[in-house]
Amino acid sequence: MSFVTLFGKTFESYLPESLIQEKIKELAVEINKDYAGKKPLFIAILNGSFMFAADLFKSVEVEAEICFIKLASYKGAKSTGNVITAIGLDADINDRHVIILEDIIDTGKTLTEFLPQLKHQQPASLKIAVLLHKPDATIYPVNIDYCCFSIPNRFVLGYGLDYDGFGRNLKEIYQLKGSE
Repeated sequence: MSFVTLFGKTFESYLPESLIQEKIKELAVEINKDYAGKKPLFIAILNGSFMFAADLFKSVEVEAEICFIKLASYKGAKSTGNVITAIGLDADINDRHVIILEDIIDTGKTLTEFLPQLKHQQPASLKIAVLLHKPDATIYPVNIDYCCFSIPNRFVLGYGLDYDGFGRNLKEIYQLKGSE
């Protein structure tokens, strides 16, 4: 087992790169089937989803587009409880099949606040694809259509997820060790 230390906290290997890639390819197969002939628009939520979005998009075979929006609700290892929109959506989603790409859903607050803004623009359909979901942390219910992993309510980093901006470049996902 490998370990990473950031800001005095130790993280242990949790999801290896090979398993992450396997699950993303399985998700792409589902999306290719579900969206055949529909030309979906993927909206990747930055910063955390960039690796997930890139790897998934490379495996999507249907004609599709991708754009990015930045939403933030974390400071350090804890959610601030406030959703901040830093970069707005510049694509017209009216009558489009939209798939939101999110790195992780824990409390659900970020998407609960963002989804009404999207629904107001009247997409043909609106689905959510997430790399990680923490069901035990969910306070605001979000309908997740595609999920690679359900995980315990422990802090994770790597593969796009960060701890105060660091750790995103790790190829696998690490979880906070023990009771730290």
